[in-house]
Amino acid sequence: MSSTASRAWRTAVLIFFGLIWLLPVYLLVINASKSPQAYDSRQSWIPNGTDLISNMVDAWNLSNLGGSLASTVIYSIVSPLVAVIVGAAVGFAIVALGLKHGFWWFVFIFGGTVFPLQMILLPLFDGYSRTGLFDTQLGMVIVYTAISIPFSAFVMRNFFTGIAHNVFEAAVVDGASSWRIFFRLYLPMATSALIAVFILQATFIWNDLLLGLTLSQSDNVRPIVTTLAGMQSTYGGAQLSTVLAAGILVSLPTVVLFLFTQKFFSRGLALGQY
Repeated sequence: MSSTASRAWRTAVLIFFGLIWLLPVYLLVINASKSPQAYDSRQSWIPNGTDLISNMVDAWNLSNLGGSLASTVIYSIVSPLVAVIVGAAVGFAIVALGLKHGFWWFVFIFGGTVFPLQMILLPLFDGYSRTGLFDTQLGMVIVYTAISIPFSAFVMRNFFTGIAHNVFEAAVVDGASSWRIFFRLYLPMATSALIAVFILQATFIWNDLLLGLTLSQSDNVRPIVTTLAGMQSTYGGAQLSTVLAAGILVSLPTVVLFLFTQKFFSRGLALGQY
């Protein structure tokens, strides 16, 4: 098979799978564009509405998304930011400082991802209820930070292993302290990896449902996806087209985030290159 024919086949296969991937997006958009009165599940494949914006406005007013949106922005910025810094510090301590029993410390930290999230929901709820952290923004920031640190530590440890130890030794010879080496040398070299991890963790937090359902109940504390999930039951039965429009509205920030940071994200995936 010639290179031209092979390239054509690859292009055709990619287009085919791309169309399959876009089918749910197509269904989401066309059904969110239908008026609640005209929506019919039997015609879900037929685009016959232009009410997307009005449905978004109705969803915003019906479910009070403003309070949840503000809280989710805080969670999606503060928690991943703290997590990537702590994860980078863990990786730096293990790789550059040669922390005693560093491997077992890493296993202990990363072991937090071994257990399914569902297993810790009841203990978390009980602990939060006893300590007054239930239904508070501080409590949500703490739990999102805690579950983001293991993955951040895993990625940053792998990244720092690609940096020659001579870099650390040369900085020590020049009289730099460990803190100065970490903040002025290692973190700048790891910018792409830090951004990639931040984006992944921020997206996870933005799309979280379980922790929001378990640990919050107020509109100004709940994550936005939790508020979205409660539209049909808590807020008096929103029509499906309105809920779908709210889903698009909620998804836009993460799409914009990936579009504006895709260069850093792609570079960060190539760990060890800086």
